[in-house]
Amino acid sequence: MTLDTTAAGHASPRRRGFMKMVRRHAEHHHSDRIGWLRAAVLGANDGIVSTASLVLGVAAAGADHRTVLLTSVSGLIAGAMSMAAGEFVSVHSQEDTENADLARERAELKQDPVGEQRELAGIYVGRGLDRPLADQVAGQLMAHDALGAHARDELGFSETTAARPTQAALASAASFSVGAALPIGVVATASPQHLILWVSIASLGFLAGLGAVSARIGGARVWNGTWRVAFWGAVAMGVTAGAGALFGAVA
Repeated sequence: MTLDTTAAGHASPRRRGFMKMVRRHAEHHHSDRIGWLRAAVLGANDGIVSTASLVLGVAAAGADHRTVLLTSVSGLIAGAMSMAAGEFVSVHSQEDTENADLARERAELKQDPVGEQRELAGIYVGRGLDRPLADQVAGQLMAHDALGAHARDELGFSETTAARPTQAALASAASFSVGAALPIGVVATASPQHLILWVSIASLGFLAGLGAVSARIGGARVWNGTWRVAFWGAVAMGVTAGAGALFGAVA
């Protein structure tokens, strides 16, 4: 096949129009980041909040600097393992549910393919297609990939939201460790006299930055993500510091 060009060697109007159409449809969406972004943001946020809260609670209770540092490092290790295990188990449960639904759908397609095609066409009618066109679309899609068509349009499954237990567990553990390391770094460098102040300020800054970055990656408004993460982190740290001060005073 020869390329349709002009004598000057440039693309013809038809070719340029085709290339514009290709570029116009080369869209980039943020939904393909949902799986790893959710786990990463959750892990980092939990790492910062839980470790900073632990530090503030122990420091407010009157513990010495070495005890606070060792406690925070222990919290990092325990938290990372807990996040990995919890994320793996929960996402694996989602994967088991998805597989069970797919197995049931596969059996229904084998037992009653005509009824399943009619069901799929009904979904398309509900979305706005007229019956003849819906029947035609359902027939062609089932001829191409019957289970995939039902998984997508009946069950709502997609490649971007599919459960990936190992990926979620690793992302959560890694992001938690990174998040927890930030307040620990402040503990290691700040003076014991101003430890609570510096950990509080730095952790709020870390949380605000995390909210801004996650909102930016996810295509949301940066300010909304920033204040939401920082506000609830401040609440958690404040409650924990208050509890530490209370128990320290009682002791």
